[in-house]
Amino acid sequence: MLERIQIIQQRFDEVSDLIIQPDIISDQKRYVQINKEYKDLKKILDRGEIYKSLMSNIDEAQEIISDGTDAEMVEMAKMQLDEAKSKLPEIEEEIKFLLIPKDPEDAKNVVVEVRAGTGGDEASIFAGDLHRMYTKYCESKGWKVDVVDFNEGTSGGYKEIIFEVSGEDVYGTMKFEAGVHRVQRVPQTETQGRVHTSAASVIVLPEAEEFDIELDMTEVRIERTTSTGPGGQSVNTTYSAIKLHHEPTGMIVSCQDQKSSHKNLEKALKVLRSRLYEMELAKKQAADSEKRKSMVSSGDRSAKIRTYNYPQGRVTDHRIGLTLYDLSNIINGDVQKIIDELMLAENTEKLKADSDLI
Repeated sequence: MLERIQIIQQRFDEVSDLIIQPDIISDQKRYVQINKEYKDLKKILDRGEIYKSLMSNIDEAQEIISDGTDAEMVEMAKMQLDEAKSKLPEIEEEIKFLLIPKDPEDAKNVVVEVRAGTGGDEASIFAGDLHRMYTKYCESKGWKVDVVDFNEGTSGGYKEIIFEVSGEDVYGTMKFEAGVHRVQRVPQTETQGRVHTSAASVIVLPEAEEFDIELDMTEVRIERTTSTGPGGQSVNTTYSAIKLHHEPTGMIVSCQDQKSSHKNLEKALKVLRSRLYEMELAKKQAADSEKRKSMVSSGDRSAKIRTYNYPQGRVTDHRIGLTLYDLSNIINGDVQKIIDELMLAENTEKLKADSDLI
């Protein structure tokens, strides 16, 4: 372990030097990569310092015990040895997880698309509940949430809502939410008191920077229309809503959230880039999945990942068989405990696959 920490230290020194070089600072893509590597290496070295301190305490204590001339010092050394040995496995485990190669996409912001599935009005209401849950969760993390576009349901909620989330390591966290979410409850419209099952799908796209994907604007047709829905007098009178048609793929992206057409165009282009980028990533992941199949964050949009059962107050994540009887807190944004378990499961998978790290 000490040898590994030493190698990391050497790379950290190199990166510390690179990050202040003018040619790196002027190359935005390279600077972002180097800066991310700097932060990741620093996390490992911070834990490494604790590890080295514990190892030093163990050596020192063993030396005093083997000397044995001062009984009082030996007693203190034994306590020091026990304490250091009890803390060592936890630090070693933390460092092992930090040494797992990071997915370069994890540091990116995301575009989240929540769509009502089977279940009619109740599915739209549930899609609204999921949007609210994610908004509260993201705010608790200090992340910024911006709505890009939405299509309201007839009885509340959304048939579809698209929003951006920006902050630190957003994709690395939110990617675990991609898939089909099911809800089991008595709908507001149900008069017989029967429990219905409805569903909504969540798509999480890593947000593509301009340097990630080159967008040929000659292949994009821009349509300007008037906005629809609530928003005051200016909504239906100005051509501020934007609809982009990407000719090669047939992809259509709309944005009407902002009053300014320029801002709507900027947001719509960001979503289009992210969708195109995700198409490229999907091809890469399909190739990678032949090497290693991950059940936790496979990105399969049709996979049923979680059930929210209201009569029992239960949330079950089917990927890892986790059941929590804490539905009211989870649906109010307390998703972290589920994500922590999913991250642990995925890291354990990776550790098994990369057995040379153990």
